[in-house]
Amino acid sequence: MRSCRWNIAPPNPELSARLAEALQIPRLFAQSLINRGCTDAESGSAYLEPRLARLSDPFLLPNMNRAVERFFQAHEAHEPFVIFGDYDVDGVTATALLSEFFTALGWRPFSYLPHRIDEGYGLTREAVQNCLIKFPVKLILAVDCGSTSLEVIRELREQQVDVIVLDHHQVGSELPAACALVNPQLLPGDHHLKSLCSAGLAFKLVHALLKRAREKKWALAFTFDLKSTLDLVALGTVADMVPLKDENRTLSKIGLEKLACTKRPGLRALKQVAGLNGSLGSYEIGFQLAPRLNAAGRLETALDALELLLTSDAERAAALAAALDQQNRERQAVEQEIVDQILSALRSRFDPAKHFAIVEAQPAWHLGVVGIVASRVLREFHRPVFILGGDGPENFRGSGRSIDGFNLAAALRDCGDLLIRHGGHAMAAGITLLSNKLPEFRERLSAAVQRSVSADLLQPALQLDAEVRLADLNFETLKALLRIEPAGQGNPPVQLAARNLQPRGGCRRIGKDQQHVKFAASDGTATHQILWWNCPAEPPPRFDLAFTPELSEYNGTYGIQLKVLDLKPLA
Repeated sequence: MRSCRWNIAPPNPELSARLAEALQIPRLFAQSLINRGCTDAESGSAYLEPRLARLSDPFLLPNMNRAVERFFQAHEAHEPFVIFGDYDVDGVTATALLSEFFTALGWRPFSYLPHRIDEGYGLTREAVQNCLIKFPVKLILAVDCGSTSLEVIRELREQQVDVIVLDHHQVGSELPAACALVNPQLLPGDHHLKSLCSAGLAFKLVHALLKRAREKKWALAFTFDLKSTLDLVALGTVADMVPLKDENRTLSKIGLEKLACTKRPGLRALKQVAGLNGSLGSYEIGFQLAPRLNAAGRLETALDALELLLTSDAERAAALAAALDQQNRERQAVEQEIVDQILSALRSRFDPAKHFAIVEAQPAWHLGVVGIVASRVLREFHRPVFILGGDGPENFRGSGRSIDGFNLAAALRDCGDLLIRHGGHAMAAGITLLSNKLPEFRERLSAAVQRSVSADLLQPALQLDAEVRLADLNFETLKALLRIEPAGQGNPPVQLAARNLQPRGGCRRIGKDQQHVKFAASDGTATHQILWWNCPAEPPPRFDLAFTPELSEYNGTYGIQLKVLDLKPLA
């Protein structure tokens, strides 16, 4: 296990006591809410009980009114249009939501998802040409892409094809000549809508269209249930790893409740193949549902995932879910082979004092999994990472992931003279470059990290909510802490520190390869079970522990379990 920096939030006993009394919650939970920006009863209540009524007006989004007007023009003229989506979960759920809505209210939408390998990400020339050959329309709604597609959108405009961009990725200094660019990154400062993903933006667009349609007294607008789309919104929001705070928290928390009892045959079938029943959280989406939905677009085309979300046929849904499950197994095998190659090579030559970024490329690596591989390499070495595969005889194409403190999209703009294409945001991005530019790109990226990232940020950090005694952890407190869900980016699970622990009794090895350990430990005030994943050795005789507290269940008996995040031996 790699040692981490522990950043323990400063305690605020007076405020946590007042908040705990006002909200009738344990003090440890109150401190955790303070750490997440809830410093009074009003904000704490809004966090604990998010309500759709508190969502902001969708017309606050830039150019939303212009987009709505263009869609109503299309409706009046019986004009067909294409929803041009992306192949990841955010793009596919947004495309499904919009297709469902537009069809229900009498528009004439088609859907097009580019092929990851053959056409690449977003509004590439090849993808747009193929789309317009299949659907010769004069209006394209680009979803989860398009904000930096300047040339392609300019060419479409010259062909009298209007493009509405609904996207959350960062924009450049020059904006595309779109009919409407609905992108929250155009909002000022740290506006609360900036963290919306494309599924959330699709919800906002539908909300805006419904408001306008109801003003026009459309009968169908009063029968469409906007809440019924929240299962799709939750899927896209959690899977895209945007901050789960502000409106994202509302959409994902209520959406997860809808997802648990969804009536969509496709989602019911997907949950079944994933072995999921009952309530769902961010873990179930991130590690069980999203990978299966993503599998189609990673290895082939995402059309099966889109059909799964839209089908009303239970038998067809079951067949599609089974196929996606199989594709996910194939994806895992391909991914693991590449990860093994990279980690084997890097472990023998990586020097943390000299290597500030990692850029690895092989022509044979599958473009559909390089983003996941980059995430796994980053977790191992805690450096900004790009993993690239071959894109034709002369190019490399792939994905990058970053660490806190290093803006990947900004770095790519500075390296723009080396790149054929690039796009993304601070923490994740994609690039295409000529193979002979790879060494210079590697050097310049590493130099950019060295210049802009302090040494402490090159060591992984744990943000801990409080230092506690083990006696502070009881069933009442742990049940309260579960109200943090859905946890994720911007809203992490509660993470704590305890000092001077000692093992009690022996260790029990568990797992397929006996790589995990369970044992009891005490700090003198209480004893709890410890779960240490991928434990490299037996626990030391005394140690400090950073952990996530969990309620465990075995044969109907509940207990308290501490999942190890980091363990520091004491002399």
